[in-house]
Amino acid sequence: MSAPARTPLRILVVDDDPDITDAMRDLLDLLGHRAATANDGGAALDVARQFAPELVLCDLSLPGLDGFGVARALRADPATARSRLVALTGYSGGEMGGELRLAGFDRHVTKPVSLEQLNALLEERT
Repeated sequence: MSAPARTPLRILVVDDDPDITDAMRDLLDLLGHRAATANDGGAALDVARQFAPELVLCDLSLPGLDGFGVARALRADPATARSRLVALTGYSGGEMGGELRLAGFDRHVTKPVSLEQLNALLEERT
């Protein structure tokens, strides 16, 4: 495990599996960040408006509004337009890279995410 972050980030984790969001939130808390979670697209937008995340880790397959819709809505909202958006999916990035960029995602990471990948994402600052 890495040392706690010097500058904590506000991170929103969005996945339809509560076990995944809870585990990721707990890990991010241990790494020194503030994390919030949502298990569907509509809840993600509600939480994002209140929490103002600097980083959003978002699955694409969500009930209701999917991850693409979440990304487009976050980019359209001035309160969240500057959030860094990372798609966390079971799909490889090459097959949908253009679609991800058009929706507003900055990055794509294939699940499961390793601790090294997570630390690299947390170190990136934009």
